[in-house]
Amino acid sequence: MIIAGLIAFLIIGMILGLIGGGGSLLGVPVLVYILCIEADLATTYSLFIVGITALVGAISYVRKGEVSAEAILNFALASITTVFCMRKFIMPVIPAKFEFNGWVIEKHTLIMVVFALLILSASYSMIINRKPNRIKDVKWNEFTKTPLGVPFVILLGIIIGVITGFVGAGGGFIIVPVLMIFMRLNFKKAIGTSLCVVALNSIIGFLGNLGHQNLDWKFLIMISAVCGIGILLGSLLSNKISSKKLKPAFGWFTLVVGVFVLIKEIFL
Repeated sequence: MIIAGLIAFLIIGMILGLIGGGGSLLGVPVLVYILCIEADLATTYSLFIVGITALVGAISYVRKGEVSAEAILNFALASITTVFCMRKFIMPVIPAKFEFNGWVIEKHTLIMVVFALLILSASYSMIINRKPNRIKDVKWNEFTKTPLGVPFVILLGIIIGVITGFVGAGGGFIIVPVLMIFMRLNFKKAIGTSLCVVALNSIIGFLGNLGHQNLDWKFLIMISAVCGIGILLGSLLSNKISSKKLKPAFGWFTLVVGVFVLIKEIFL
């Protein structure tokens, strides 16, 4: 199973390098269902793996000058603070089992169901082919010029921090469109900036978890190295493979994964 897990993380790294997000969504399912790691620990491992992998990819984009320092400053500070608080103070106090309206819910199941819903929403955003809507674009442009623009970006940063802290996903599939809409970055620069934010969020979130769990460092470093190789390959292939064609295909794949996780956790 370890070989299958390594191959899966190589692919995850390549996806991160190619489209700047989405790949980390598969990290926790691979850890839980292929490598048989408990969900709460899997989210911690995912933060480390995604953080190191995104950092490797971000370095290549920094060298190309395809990173916005302003966007990182406006967006990352809120998300970093939130994800650290989630991992340090909130996740450790969530009980292994708790009752909700007469239902007994395990922490493992809650994490995986929330993760499945996140995967499904991400797959929808990747699958749909948005038609140009000039009226809508004008409204977004007007909104970003108002005083509400930056506070709204900070709010989105907090939301990303909550998501990253709870399920261990980087949130790049949300960060990229936010950067393009509110920070007006082109696609390549949005990917590079997204990788920087994902790296910061994930690494800070992982540091917030230290002391709460026993970690297999050899395993973490091995998986991270494989994922890092994948993201370097993805970055090299990004100029040769059309992200417009890749994104919907990956969206359909993540949709299948999301449905599988829901069925597995709720009905099986």
